[in-house]
Amino acid sequence: MKNNYTKYILVLIMVLQSAFLFSQEKPNLPHHLTESEKGLISEFQFTSSRLSPPPTGLVRAAAEWEEVEYLLVTWNPAYPNILRQIVAAGVQECKVMITTQNQTSVSNYLTSNGIDITNVSFLNVPWDSIWIRDYAGNTIYSDDVGERALVDWIYNRPRPNDDVMPIAHAAQAGVNLFSTTSGINDLVNTGGNYMSDGLGNAFASNLILNENSAGNPYGVSVKTEAQIDGIMQEYMGINRFVKMNTLPYDQIHHIDMHMKLLDEETILVSKYPPGVADGPQIEANIQYVLDNFESPFGSPYKIEWIEAPPSTGGQYPNSGGPYNTFSNAVFVNKTIMVPTYRPEVDVPALNQIQQLLPGYNVVGIDVDNPGENLINSLGAIHCITHTIGVADPLWIVHQPIDLANAGSTISIEAMVKHISGVAQAKVFWREVGTTNYDEIEMVPSSSDYWTANLNVPNTSVDIEYYIWAEAMPGKEMTRPIVAPEGFWTIQVETLSMDEWAAKHISAAYPNPTYGKVFFDLNSIQGSVKVQIHSLLGQKLYDAEVETGNGRLTLDL
Repeated sequence: MKNNYTKYILVLIMVLQSAFLFSQEKPNLPHHLTESEKGLISEFQFTSSRLSPPPTGLVRAAAEWEEVEYLLVTWNPAYPNILRQIVAAGVQECKVMITTQNQTSVSNYLTSNGIDITNVSFLNVPWDSIWIRDYAGNTIYSDDVGERALVDWIYNRPRPNDDVMPIAHAAQAGVNLFSTTSGINDLVNTGGNYMSDGLGNAFASNLILNENSAGNPYGVSVKTEAQIDGIMQEYMGINRFVKMNTLPYDQIHHIDMHMKLLDEETILVSKYPPGVADGPQIEANIQYVLDNFESPFGSPYKIEWIEAPPSTGGQYPNSGGPYNTFSNAVFVNKTIMVPTYRPEVDVPALNQIQQLLPGYNVVGIDVDNPGENLINSLGAIHCITHTIGVADPLWIVHQPIDLANAGSTISIEAMVKHISGVAQAKVFWREVGTTNYDEIEMVPSSSDYWTANLNVPNTSVDIEYYIWAEAMPGKEMTRPIVAPEGFWTIQVETLSMDEWAAKHISAAYPNPTYGKVFFDLNSIQGSVKVQIHSLLGQKLYDAEVETGNGRLTLDL
């Protein structure tokens, strides 16, 4: 009996030692730098000897909401339940590539929890952390919709296994990889501090300026803002790189913790109570964007504020609370995965996102629980996922029409592109309350643009619509991608011409001014004949504006 008892104790000690050794071998690294890592930065080799010139020809960085082929995750065993939910939602939409050196155990865990792993592939390479958004490559296309490739930046952490993972991702997906890790293009950047609209515009915080400035700890060449913009343009086709001040309480300074592009002109932004935490700086940053930049359609950005919840005790980051966020979400084709915290704050937030993104499968994943408190490590769902776009994108770009007058005819225009050409495009529409969609053939207008005229019924019933296209090889795509379950809505009004103009043409601003004066033409579609007269009757402006929905500028 004594010998058996001793044997059992020895076995238990060996098991515990093995578990302890495994945990020590793979520490759970937070999103921010640990104290020991801070001491390693000056000795770590961040740059590479492998020269990677930029792509030849024009390239385009994919938007976050575009169609994807792969969802990427690194399997950190500290967060099995969170990762399981991500994989469960991901396999319904695309292939899921999991980095792990314990493929059998991860596979068994997923299948035992009822997840079909047919769409799962495993990447058996070493890893350092779960924060794949920051170190994985970013999808680009040649000539907008041509050859797919990935772009890798210098990762701002001394985590060598994470740093080289884009090479393995590119090999597994069978795509080229371009790297800004050597020579004069040695750019330190991080995926959580980057957001693209797919049309050559991107957003970041000033972290990217700070980490490539004089005295940077990474050993990279000093760069001006213009030089950084040039690298982003050459490697990723970013023509306008908007940068905002860093936030006082966000330790990592990644914009994905407080904002997200929902489409080309809509930004979801975290909102704090007045004067609390990063609220004032976020509001100042958004005002800076509104004052200085327009959406790619020439219209003001639409800002959708979403409450940033405090801790259960009511604390915000300025008083020791976590950096809770609903904007740190990831699009995976027809699904958007959103971090959640507790029902009383989650329900209104998820409902708001569902209203903003009708037709999407909105999946909430708890990142704030005692067993897997991911948010306390300063990251959420967007931070631990990344994507690789599809090999043959059928790209549709359209500015949704918000308003129309009953009985009018509106022009619906979209840019539609595919590497093999576009065979046909259509507008599907219906009045709210009806089930079936009517369809209108779109016709090529110029270059890659297609148009259709919609005769708005002479009633005040709103219209729901979407755009469908087919490429020459037969691939079909809709925008929104979730159509017909998801769609855009046109608010239909019954107004006289004078009432319509008064409501949809803004007053001149700034007023007074001695330079340029602006008029916003809100939701006025198609070609518009514009005449402006002074109070004395003098004609100041007489022209035809090809695209009415935007901003008219008069140089006094």
